[in-house]
Amino acid sequence: MKILCICLSSTIQRTIHFENLMLSKVNRSRNYRQDASGKAVNSARVLNQLEKNCTITLCPLGEKNLELFLTLAQKDELSLKTLSIPGFTRECWTLLDNSANTTTELVVSEPVLSLQNNNLTKKEQEMLKNVNEKFLELVKQNICDVDAVLLAGSRPDFWDKNLYADICLIAKQNKKFFLADFIGDDLKNVIEKAVPSVIKINDEEFLQTFSKSTSLLQNQITDLEFKELICQKSAELNNMIIVTRGKESTYAANKGIFFECPTEKVYPVNTTACGDSFNAGFLYEYLKTNDFESSLKKGTWCAARNAERDCPGTIY
Repeated sequence: MKILCICLSSTIQRTIHFENLMLSKVNRSRNYRQDASGKAVNSARVLNQLEKNCTITLCPLGEKNLELFLTLAQKDELSLKTLSIPGFTRECWTLLDNSANTTTELVVSEPVLSLQNNNLTKKEQEMLKNVNEKFLELVKQNICDVDAVLLAGSRPDFWDKNLYADICLIAKQNKKFFLADFIGDDLKNVIEKAVPSVIKINDEEFLQTFSKSTSLLQNQITDLEFKELICQKSAELNNMIIVTRGKESTYAANKGIFFECPTEKVYPVNTTACGDSFNAGFLYEYLKTNDFESSLKKGTWCAARNAERDCPGTIY
């Protein structure tokens, strides 16, 4: 089995433990770790734990801290194909409060890159020249040898707005199973061009994307209406839609047929990347068994194991 994981928002994740985190106070950490991260990178780490060397991960990396990311990825034996871009790979800080049992994530966005930015050096301008075409070529070079594609996470603004749709179309043309975990206009553009095999999304994002009423909130519709809406959209798109709901059971539909999968009750250490771990478990099991229900259970199991550990995107 081989899975192509694509991450345009690569991240250096720093996870810090505190006994009791207090605002407006000096807080001294109990423990600290760094990991190569980003949604699809987290999924790749879990997939490689399920089956060694089963992934290829494509990710652009800021040149100024590229070596650190590569060192962290090598520690997890992740097979990376990278594209250097100007600036820094973004950083995220996860603050774990052991007394309150909470996870707080701080995402530090890097300055927006643009070819129109007069402050870019000639080298940086050259790196950004035809960057979309370069990345699509990287996708084409690696897609033939995989069984499925996982594209997850946000698209930084300097990438072309049609890039996700173009990647999905390449996957469709090559008849690859495709799991999409992103939202907003990127998801809408993808659906117009090439419907993903699976859309994984949370409840709030689902309503914001697919509800006809822009003011509709989840608590304004009944549970039955919400289930019916998921099934209707799945039947319309003729695909699988998975809607996670935090601690509540996961709702899903496969070509209009409804499924519900309960979550596991665990003592959480770090809830970062639970959704990414779910993606890994679901995709791995579905490629092995073609069984939608058992794949939901496997995804749920991976998400629960991840929550019990401090590393983002791990099952052990």
